[in-house]
Amino acid sequence: MPGAPGGMPVIAPMPAARPARIPSPREGADDVVAGTTVDHLTETYRAHYRSLLGLAALLLDDTASCEDVVQEAFIRVHSARKRVRDPEKTLAYLRQTVVNLSRSALRRRILGLKLLSKPMPDMASAEEGAYDQLERDSLIKAMKGLQRRQREVLVLRYFADMTEAQVAETLGLSLGSVKAYGSRGIAALRVAMEAPA
Repeated sequence: MPGAPGGMPVIAPMPAARPARIPSPREGADDVVAGTTVDHLTETYRAHYRSLLGLAALLLDDTASCEDVVQEAFIRVHSARKRVRDPEKTLAYLRQTVVNLSRSALRRRILGLKLLSKPMPDMASAEEGAYDQLERDSLIKAMKGLQRRQREVLVLRYFADMTEAQVAETLGLSLGSVKAYGSRGIAALRVAMEAPA
C-alpha cells in the first residue's frame, strides 16, 4: 500500500470544489420543505472531508477503501438528505455512515480472507527495525484484539477527537455504554501493550 514515510497511509487531498450551481425554483422549494439542503450537505462534506477520511483510515487502514467509503457516505446521505431534519446533525449522519460502511468493508474483507486458499506472506518493510514502527505495530495489534465496540469507541473518542456524547450519537449507544466500552477498551489495551511480545 502506498504510504508516507513511517508507514502511515497517505490521505488524498479533498476533491476540488465545483462552481456553485443555481438551483431551479422547484429544487429550492423541495430542499426547504424538509431535510438538510444540498448546499449545506456539500459544505459540511467539504469542511470535514479530511476528518471523515481520517476516521475511515483508522477503521480500515487502506487509503483507497477509505476514499471509497467517504465518497459513498456522501452519496448515501445526499440521497437520504430529506430525512436529516436537523441540519446541525448532517455531520453526525456522515460520520455514522462512514462507520457503517467501514464495518461492511471489514466484513467483506473477512469473507474474502476466508475464501482464500492460502494467505499471502507479509512483505518485510525497511522501517521494521525502527522503534516507532514497532510501537505503532503493537498498538495496531492491540487495537485489533479489542472487541468491535471497544475499538470503535476508542477510535472515535481519541483518534477522531469526538466527545463521549458525539460517540454515543454516532454509534447509536447510550452515554453510559460509551463510557463502559471506553474504560474496558483502555484497560484491555493497557494489558495487551504491557504483555511480553
